[in-house]
Amino acid sequence: MRHVIIILFITMTKKWKIKTKLKPDNKRLTADKIVEALLKNRGLKTKKKRDKFLTPPNPYNLPPQAVGIKKRRLNKAVKRIKQAVENQETIVVYGDYDADGICATAIVWEVLNSLQAQVFPFIPDRKDHGYGLNKQGLREVISKFDPQLVITVDNGIVAHQPVKWAAGRKIEVIITDHHQPGKKLPSASALVWSDQISGAGVAWFLAREVYQRFKKSLTGFKAGNYLELAAIGTITDVMPLIAVNRSLVKYGLQELRKSQRPGLKSLCQQAGVCQQDIEAYHLGYVIGPRLNAMGRLKNATDSLRLLCTNKKTRADQLAAKLGLVNRRRQQLTESTFNHARSAVKMEASKLLFSSHSSYNQGVVGLVAGKLVREFYRPAVVISQEKEYSKGSARSIKGFNLIESLRKFEEIFEDLGGHPMAAGFTIATEKIGRLEKELRQLLDQELDDQHLQPIIEADMEIGLEDINWKLVKELDKFAPFGAGNPQPLFIARNIKVLNARTVGRKDRHLKLRLASNASRPVILEAIAFNQGDFLTKLSPGQLVDICFVVYTNIWNGRKKLELKIKDIKITQKNNE
Repeated sequence: MRHVIIILFITMTKKWKIKTKLKPDNKRLTADKIVEALLKNRGLKTKKKRDKFLTPPNPYNLPPQAVGIKKRRLNKAVKRIKQAVENQETIVVYGDYDADGICATAIVWEVLNSLQAQVFPFIPDRKDHGYGLNKQGLREVISKFDPQLVITVDNGIVAHQPVKWAAGRKIEVIITDHHQPGKKLPSASALVWSDQISGAGVAWFLAREVYQRFKKSLTGFKAGNYLELAAIGTITDVMPLIAVNRSLVKYGLQELRKSQRPGLKSLCQQAGVCQQDIEAYHLGYVIGPRLNAMGRLKNATDSLRLLCTNKKTRADQLAAKLGLVNRRRQQLTESTFNHARSAVKMEASKLLFSSHSSYNQGVVGLVAGKLVREFYRPAVVISQEKEYSKGSARSIKGFNLIESLRKFEEIFEDLGGHPMAAGFTIATEKIGRLEKELRQLLDQELDDQHLQPIIEADMEIGLEDINWKLVKELDKFAPFGAGNPQPLFIARNIKVLNARTVGRKDRHLKLRLASNASRPVILEAIAFNQGDFLTKLSPGQLVDICFVVYTNIWNGRKKLELKIKDIKITQKNNE
């Protein structure tokens, strides 16, 4: 009998849907047949499409038009930047305090600095300046740097008044952004925009064009390892890993694994990540949160310094600082979530809404996301202040959040975001009106089907179908993330041999499972943070499991494992 390990993440009851039915009987499935079905499930029915997916093009060879960046606008931006560099004008790269904005700032600042530009980075403070290009931030920029040109990264697409305000002070603004624009565009000197890629992705394409215009070659640009920063921004901003994003991350990860950036090396070491084995998962759940933590609780400039420093000692100090702040962020998120969880109204409600003066504005987005994951309803969480409050909202599949909030845009002082996430500033006295308007809108637009979480599995397979050949084929579908999740499978009638709790305070559930066959496959299983599920299990029960297959690498050793997304009890113990 073979032994493998299953890692369980048991969640709320979900509806399972199977995209392809391949297993009507007990016949074994080959890896080739499974892969063929997976490709069809992803709409890759022609050889050309399959080849492009499995071997995505190198982003260095892709034109800006491939991501929807208009060449005319890009040329205008590059021409103005070239003029500023040659005339030694003072340039400020106006970034954002999240990981995407930090990476975008690093890309543009480093490239312009390498071209001997008179350039300075500026990361706004979440509390002092708020989000995006605004008068508060511009005042500080003028006080510190007195620039002739400001280049925004990962923000600015709706900054109409700040752009006009800057122009009145003889400051030109070039906007680079990927957020959703309003009905009109700001009157900037140039505007480089695409909603297909992250803010760091847009910054990367701009920086590439600027560098090539100066150097007539991309040799030095490639040596700068800017693509690794674009990959971090793409993952941390949860961009769909299809088309160009897939290229940016796939090739960016290759650069990350061999990166000599002291900051990234120190960050990996501090976080306990083997740099040579780094995957998209580590960027989203280990590296990204540490870069984000500074902007959530303090000022994100130290995250930028970490990425850009060339000194190991300094990098080690900054990485340790980010680790400490991230731990504080985790504690604050958990306490705020517990409060919000008890405060939201769940009685037949389609909206989770919580506002309180104790909430730190740096974690309200994380708390809203946790509420959505637990209850599967749109969530709004607001850090309440005396006059003006900061809020974040998160959505569910099928509900365009930013489009809906803009239906009553007059309520907000500022508003921005994506279909699945939004951030805003609101007069505190209008919070009640926002809740009322949004509840009425959701009552009209969401029905019970929208509020039923659905897991779409690729197909049903048997545990006997899983082997290293299949794992090797599945690895070709990486990098995984939003828009390109790991292939998801269902296995039926798995027998629970025994179950027990492990870990501090019995938080985790350890299982021994067996396939229901004459020669069963025995599986050791661990369910993290699901120790309370023990009361629902007993030896002899049959369960269905929904899982992904992956290779766990630890201390240089590889193990075949299954990571379970959901589990259902199908039969009580009759033994």
